[in-house]
Amino acid sequence: MADRRSAQWYGGDDRNSYIHRAWMRRGFPADAFDGERPHIAIANTASDLTPCNAHLNEVGRSVADGIHRAGGIALNLPVVSLGETQVKPTAMLWRNMAAMAMEEMFRANPIDGVVLLGGCDKTIPALLMAAASVDLPAVVMPGGPMLTGTFRGTPLGCGTDVWKLSEEVRAGTLSSAEFQRSESSMIRSRGHCNTMGTASTMGLLAEVLGMTLPGVAGTPAPDSRLLEAAHATGVLAVDLVDQERRPSAVMTRASFHNAIVALAALGGSTNAVVHLLAIAGRLGVELTQDDFDRIGAGVPLLVDLQPAGRFLMDDLYRAGGLHAVLAEVQDLLDPSAITVIGEPLVSALGVAQVYDREVIRPRQDPLQMEAGIAVLYGNLAPDGALVKPAAATPALLQHRGPAVVFDSVEDLHARLDDPSLEVTADSVLILRGCGPKGYPGMPEVSNMPLPAKLLAEGVRDMVRICDGRMSGTAYGTVVLHVAPEAAAGGPLAKVRTGDTIVLDLENRRLDVDIPADEWAAREPSAEAAKAYATPTRGWEKLYVDTVNQANTGADLDFLLGSSGDKVARESH
Repeated sequence: MADRRSAQWYGGDDRNSYIHRAWMRRGFPADAFDGERPHIAIANTASDLTPCNAHLNEVGRSVADGIHRAGGIALNLPVVSLGETQVKPTAMLWRNMAAMAMEEMFRANPIDGVVLLGGCDKTIPALLMAAASVDLPAVVMPGGPMLTGTFRGTPLGCGTDVWKLSEEVRAGTLSSAEFQRSESSMIRSRGHCNTMGTASTMGLLAEVLGMTLPGVAGTPAPDSRLLEAAHATGVLAVDLVDQERRPSAVMTRASFHNAIVALAALGGSTNAVVHLLAIAGRLGVELTQDDFDRIGAGVPLLVDLQPAGRFLMDDLYRAGGLHAVLAEVQDLLDPSAITVIGEPLVSALGVAQVYDREVIRPRQDPLQMEAGIAVLYGNLAPDGALVKPAAATPALLQHRGPAVVFDSVEDLHARLDDPSLEVTADSVLILRGCGPKGYPGMPEVSNMPLPAKLLAEGVRDMVRICDGRMSGTAYGTVVLHVAPEAAAGGPLAKVRTGDTIVLDLENRRLDVDIPADEWAAREPSAEAAKAYATPTRGWEKLYVDTVNQANTGADLDFLLGSSGDKVARESH
């Protein structure tokens, strides 16, 4: 028998081997278990309740065809799926659970390699975290973005235009009926968000990390070329097993360097920071929050795509796609990073072309000169906070104003539109209790709505500060991922309405202007504490008790590192 992992289950003539083989003989030929043919799991996050991934069963069939063509055995393995638009309180609460469940199933089953089918925001990060922890040969097959819908003759960016249109309703410039009418136009086809949200960002960064077939990321979900790529990915999965090329050999420090460069050039989601940190933590790759600023801050924004720009994902694909963007910043990439095909990432960039210079701007004429995610520190964020200049109002990135504090999301919703709320365009909105422990799960609420009375005055952006996250489809001058969070003893819990807040992007500072001794003596808000999560059982309790802070990736403390693919004991 060949020295395959699956042969540990199927090889031999004892009772356990008999059991493993017999229950799988439902259409498989005898030579499926002779150890010559690799068994490849298709880790499938398709679910009707994850609308962005609902088409992955079709994609999986093309992957299976490719596996069979290459002489492997394809096995559908449904895994935990997280629908960003559906689950409450937030999909991020279960990213680590999904990764842990996937890891255990990859390890526990008789498989030699795995194809990772993901699309919606948390599914690709969870799949990569799991694959990193088991380190079986693995390749990502991204589900791709949806096609662009239109409303009143105008292209709609899903997510981004939800925020814009809903604010127009609150400002009184768009009727509720018209807002509802746009709903059926927003989602035109299968696939994930068509903006540079988290799903698009992580699909593209999976390729930059080296974990997809080169050239596949960003292919629109309804495009027939996606199924062609899925077939080729199935063929590649068999080769990965034969070559014993594992995620740890592909996702190296150099790969994460390149992902940070790409994140800035693409104008990608701030959520990529917590996901890349978590994936690196599983691999044992040294990566810190500060690396995103050090490596990415000076990288120009080249892609004119919502929420930072005008266009959408099918425009990016038409204009030349990811490789065309990477070719513009090739001198900033680490050439030592390889991909799952065993060749350097940069080797595929020589033939890349830009077909639309409005969508993909030239290096010498970028959308913004310095667009990477900035990391701020100060007495409001001892362990750091993030801001995305590409999505912000430049004039607000150096700002001083009085705090208007909300102790919970419920408090925000109750008081935000109160005509008596003392707030001006210069105020700084602060929402706390939204970190990993406090909510729980660190929801996408940092891009708070603006007060209705300011919207009516024409205000469309304000400085907002929160210990939660925001959707990659969102925009605005939002300081987020504040660490430590309020519920973990962070100083955000001590801020009071009227305190002077100082945001200083140039010096990377986020402070409350209060004498140090007064600030040190101030007690945290008792009202905020009442709203913090206090679960008594189940996953929520395990999560709250063990989750790390945003600045290290918000993984569970006992899941850092990996355990490999070994299984010590038999089941019967």
